[in-house]
Amino acid sequence: MEISHVHFYVEDAAAWRDWFVYYLGFAAVNSGISSAHTCTEMVQSGAICFLLSSPLLPTSPVAEFLRLHPPGVADIAFTVPDVEVAIAQAAAQGATILEPIQEYAGCRCGKIAAWGGMTHTLMEKSASVNWEARDRPMFTAIDHLVLNVPVGELEPAVAWYKNVLDLQPQQAFKIKTDRSGLYSQVLVSRNGSVQLPINEPTSPNSQIQEFLDVNHGAGIQHIALRTSNLISAIAQLRSRGLSLLSVPQTYYSQLKKRTEFPLSPLELEAIAQQEILVDWQANTQNALLLQIFTQPIFGQPTFFFEFIERRFQAQGFGEGNFRALFEAIESEQIKRGTLHFE
Repeated sequence: MEISHVHFYVEDAAAWRDWFVYYLGFAAVNSGISSAHTCTEMVQSGAICFLLSSPLLPTSPVAEFLRLHPPGVADIAFTVPDVEVAIAQAAAQGATILEPIQEYAGCRCGKIAAWGGMTHTLMEKSASVNWEARDRPMFTAIDHLVLNVPVGELEPAVAWYKNVLDLQPQQAFKIKTDRSGLYSQVLVSRNGSVQLPINEPTSPNSQIQEFLDVNHGAGIQHIALRTSNLISAIAQLRSRGLSLLSVPQTYYSQLKKRTEFPLSPLELEAIAQQEILVDWQANTQNALLLQIFTQPIFGQPTFFFEFIERRFQAQGFGEGNFRALFEAIESEQIKRGTLHFE
């Protein structure tokens, strides 16, 4: 199983097409899949494909989604070896089939209801479309997607994805600061192509709970896009005016105190200048994970992007940065007035 594309429901598809092209260097692709009630744009970078839909008429399913939720991810489409087997397995495990298998643009696909208000389109792998690749895209693949669920839903959500889509539980995390926290369970497809951490808040003022409140339920909190040169990519994004999450310089002085610090002074200076987070494990030689996060892109504290570079097949999700990241997000919550000192 692999990710085919991610479908965003937004208020103005053309404006968001231009946003992806200008800020993230995506290419606009002529999809030809708009309808009488819905405008749909497509953008692509490497193996990443995003659909962006906005309503033209009140009868559009996008209009209904936007009545219930702010803009965000409505559907994650997966390619599977056999769509009939995948849909049959989903139905046998109690999943709601929203669209039976049908032929669409030369591809056999079906759609199931997923967690929260989200859906999953399942597409026949042999018929998946290979969009025209751009020369040297800044971002090449989706590294992982993160799903936030309300208190008490982590275990049933993990069970649902395991039973319905055959994702396998991997590592679990618990993050706690002085003010908030979360539980996280990572799910991975058997071939490793799909990575889905699921988060549950552990406090009423957690940034996960803030997302759930504003999103009116469970949803995709962020998508991590992979690049081969994060320092260069972030310099370009900053030059275009993209808003990124701030990291205090004290983070870098603490970084050097960790075991087997792997960076030269020159590279650390470049990373600190771009406010990039760094993680590694002492027992994995040369493996290094670099990551950085945007501010929420839709103006409300819901969806954001992560940009990530994995050197020498570095694994994990920046566990060594979780506390620093959480505290950086908490500082933004304090600015918004949604998190207070107790």
